[in-house]
Amino acid sequence: MAHPLPLTGERTLPGVPGEEYWFARHEAVYRWIADTLADHLRDGVVVEAGSGEGYGAALLRDAGARVVVSLEYDEASVRHARSTYSAVGTTRANLAAMPLAAGSADVLVSLQVVEHLWDLPGFLRDCAAVLRPGGVLVVSTPNRPVFSPGLGRGEKPTNPFHVAELDAEQLHDLIETAGFTDVVVRGLHHGRRIVTWEQENGVGLVAAQIAASLGTDATGAVVASGAGEQPQDQLRASTLAECVAAVTVHDFVLGDADGAQDLVAVAVAP
Repeated sequence: MAHPLPLTGERTLPGVPGEEYWFARHEAVYRWIADTLADHLRDGVVVEAGSGEGYGAALLRDAGARVVVSLEYDEASVRHARSTYSAVGTTRANLAAMPLAAGSADVLVSLQVVEHLWDLPGFLRDCAAVLRPGGVLVVSTPNRPVFSPGLGRGEKPTNPFHVAELDAEQLHDLIETAGFTDVVVRGLHHGRRIVTWEQENGVGLVAAQIAASLGTDATGAVVASGAGEQPQDQLRASTLAECVAAVTVHDFVLGDADGAQDLVAVAVAP
């Protein structure tokens, strides 16, 4: 059965064949939060800024949060989340002006969102205001040097949904400038099974997926398809599809920021 929300490329969705890698990559950070920040979540008020389909907010609610308020701008996603995840309070909101009282949240989570925002410094200042003193901020975003090799600071990303992509130093400094303390930037990495696949096939799994979607090989050269497809191309496509379909949250690990697929920052509100 197809997911009721369209897969536009702006956000990932659960239960979509071929999307397993991207969904698991997102879910892995939510589950890390649920495990690592269990004491902060338990009986707390959690805000998710930019909640998308709603699965992450629901996961944090199941992890023990007393209240989860999810903010999302897309109307279809808000309607879907309200009907699918009734234990979560989903509100349509523009993150340029969060409709929340100062000091009202214990934890604020915003995953794979900040790269979409036009006024990131303003958003982070609002996060600091919404959190109670000592509250915890968690932000994740693609690690620019890995996600977009060769893209410099301030350059327009190729991804049409991204305003700006960041490296670890940029993310750290932006959060610290917004007034947060104890800023730590870590990174989400491919685990052993994905790394082994990449070594055996001589290509990164992300690059292979992008090439497959564009109908090229990992170098950008157009490959044959259909009846004229070469056996080795069929094998590569089959191997890639099998790998992607099998990816779960267990295929990712949290480590330091260097070389990470995604950056994960944790900070304390003043």
